[in-house]
Amino acid sequence: MPGSFKRTLVTAALPYANGPVHIGHLAGCYLPADIFVRYLRSIGHDVKFICGSDEHGVPITIKAKKEGITPQQVVDKYHKIMGDAFKGFGISFDIYSRTSNKIHHQTASDFFKTLYDKHVFTEQITEQYYDEEAKQFLADRYITGTCPKCANPNAYGDQCENCGSTLNATDLINPKSSLSGSKPVLKQTKNWFLPLDKLQPKIKAYIDQHSNWKSNVYGQCKSWIESGDGLQPRAMTRDLDWGVKVPVEGAEGKVLYVWFDAPIGYISATKELLPNNWEDYWKSKDSRLIHFIGKDNIVFHCIIFPSMLMEHGDYILPDNVPANEFLNLEGDKISTSRNWAVWLHEYLVEFEGQQDVLRYSLCANAPETKDNDFTWKDFQTKNNSELVAILGNFINRTVVLTHKYYNGKVPSAEKFNKEDMIVLEELSKFPLRVSEPLEHFKFREAISELMNLARLGNKYLADTEPWKLIKTDEERVKTILNIALQISTNLAILSEPFLPFTSAKLFSILNINPLTWLFAKQTNNLPVNHVIGKEELLFSKIEDEQIQIQLTKLENNKKENNSLKPLPNQKAETSFDDFNKMDIRVGTILEAERVPKTDKLMKLKIDTGIDQRTVVSGIAVWYKPEDIIGQQVSILVNLAPRKIKGIESQGMILMAENAEGELSFVVPTKPEKTNNGSIIK
Repeated sequence: MPGSFKRTLVTAALPYANGPVHIGHLAGCYLPADIFVRYLRSIGHDVKFICGSDEHGVPITIKAKKEGITPQQVVDKYHKIMGDAFKGFGISFDIYSRTSNKIHHQTASDFFKTLYDKHVFTEQITEQYYDEEAKQFLADRYITGTCPKCANPNAYGDQCENCGSTLNATDLINPKSSLSGSKPVLKQTKNWFLPLDKLQPKIKAYIDQHSNWKSNVYGQCKSWIESGDGLQPRAMTRDLDWGVKVPVEGAEGKVLYVWFDAPIGYISATKELLPNNWEDYWKSKDSRLIHFIGKDNIVFHCIIFPSMLMEHGDYILPDNVPANEFLNLEGDKISTSRNWAVWLHEYLVEFEGQQDVLRYSLCANAPETKDNDFTWKDFQTKNNSELVAILGNFINRTVVLTHKYYNGKVPSAEKFNKEDMIVLEELSKFPLRVSEPLEHFKFREAISELMNLARLGNKYLADTEPWKLIKTDEERVKTILNIALQISTNLAILSEPFLPFTSAKLFSILNINPLTWLFAKQTNNLPVNHVIGKEELLFSKIEDEQIQIQLTKLENNKKENNSLKPLPNQKAETSFDDFNKMDIRVGTILEAERVPKTDKLMKLKIDTGIDQRTVVSGIAVWYKPEDIIGQQVSILVNLAPRKIKGIESQGMILMAENAEGELSFVVPTKPEKTNNGSIIK
C-alpha cells in the first residue's frame, strides 16, 4: 500500500453545517483520515484530502427554525466555525468546500440528470407523511418514532442511530412530526427512486470483492444485502425547499435527497481544487478512493454512493471505507441537542497550544472496532503519564545533557557495544512497526508503537546513566548521547502524522528541516558537530483543577438541559375502547442477557403469570443483566410478536423516561401483594 496506485483520493465525511465539531466527529472520522493522509504524504505518495460542509438536508432547516434565521445564515455561521476549528486542530485538508457552492449544485444536478437520462430511476407515487398543522410534507428527519428493529423510541424517519438500520419513515412505530409534535398523516406525492433491489447483484459483487474491509464495515454491508428482503428502492428526491433543485420537468418543489447530493460533494470539491485535472483522481484506474466515515454512514458510502457511481459509469468506486464506531463521553452518548459534548472550537481556546494532547488521546482511544469512551481523567493521564513522562521526558533529558556536556553539539559515536547495536537495530525497525498498522487503518496500534520508540529511548538512558558515566568515561557518553539524539530525530519524523505540532517543535529543537518517512530507516540523521537548539518542553502537566473545570461544565450543561427540556406534547386523543384493548400485566424477570453486537438491547425471559415468554428491550445502557433478575415489571402481553435482531419479542415492558433520558421500571408499589399476571388497569 499504496501498491500499484499512482494517486489516492481521501475523503472525510462532510459534516452537517448545523453545529460545531465535537470530539466524536474527530475520533470517528477526521483525525484518522488526517493521520493517514499525513503518512501518505511523508512516503511521497500523491494524495488529495477532500472535505467540506454539508449544507443541505433537514437538520439545517430544523436549526434555522429553532434560531429564527434562514438556512443560509445557519450554514454560513457554522461553515466558518468548523473550518477554523479544523485548521486550528491541524487537519490538513487540501480543500474544505461547501455544498452550497454553485459548482456543487451544478455537479449534483448534472449527476442526477445523467442517471435520469439513462432511465436508472423509477418514478413512484407514494404516500409520504404530511403535517397538517405545519401544512407541509415531512422529510425523514422531521419524523421520529420507535424503530421496528431494535425498539429505540427515538429513531429518525431515515435511520436508527441505535442499531444503525436504514429506515423509511413509514416503518416507524408511533411516528410524530418534529415540527408540531402531532401525528402526521399519509398523503400522496411523486418522487424518483434508486432501485437498489434491481442493483443488488452488482452491489453484492462489489462488496464481496472487499471482504478485507474492516469487519464492522463488511459485516454491516453483508447484513443489509442478505437479511430480510435485501435492498429496497430508496427515494433520491424529497419534498423540501432547501437543497439542490431536482433538474427534471414535473419536479417543482422538490430537491435532491441529501444522501444523494452530499457524496457528490467529494466530486465537486475536487473539481474546485483541481479544475484542470480532477478527472485524474475520479476517473482513472491508477487512482484509489478511500472514505473515512463514522459507522452511521456505512450504508450510504458502501451501498448507495457506489451504486450511483456504478450506474453513472464514469467514476472509480471506493477502494476502502475504514469506518469507526462511536465515541462516548464520560459514559454517556455524545449528544449535540443535550450539549453533552466536547466542542473542538472551545477546546482550542481552553487548552491553547495543546492540540496534540487531544490528538494523542483520541487516537489512543479510537473506537476502531467497538464504541469507546472519552473521559477527562483518562485525557489527563495520557498527557501526564505518557506524553509528559515518556516522550517529553526523553527528549528533554537528551537535549539538556547535550547542551550540558557538549554545548549543544552532536557528539561523535566512536565505538558501539552490544547494547548500542541492539538499540540501533530496534530503532531501524520502527518505521515498519508504525507504518504497517497505519496501512491497515489500525491507528491505536500505530500510535502505541510510536510511544514504544520513546520508551526505548527512555530505557536506553536509564540503563546507561550518562550523567554518572560522564565522570569516568566521557567517550562512552558521546556514543550514548549520539544514539539518543538519533532516536529523537526519528521520533520527530514518525510522530508527524499523529502529533504534527509536536513534530514541528521537535525539528525546531533539533535545528533541522523536517525529514520524510524514508529517513526514519536510518540511524544517523544528525551529523556530528551539528548544533541543536535549546531545550523546550514539548508537553506540560495538566492539573486536576483544569480537569475539574471541564467536568463541572459538562455537569452544568446537563442541569441546564434538564431545566429547559420541555415535557413531551400530549399524544393524540384515544378512546377508552382502544385503551381497553391493551392487556398490561405484572411480570417478573427470570433471565436476562445482552443481545450480541448491540449497545442497548437485552433479551429477557419474563414470567407473566399466564406463561413465560421472551421480550427484547432497549434497557442495556441503564441496567446490567445480573442486577435485574427477579425484578418485577409491567408488560404489554398482547402486543403482536416482532423479530428484533433475529429474536422474536413477545411483548413490551413499560419504562418511565426522565429528563436525562434514563429509563426506570414501572412497578407496583406493593410488590408483595401483586402476583405475576395481575392486570394493570
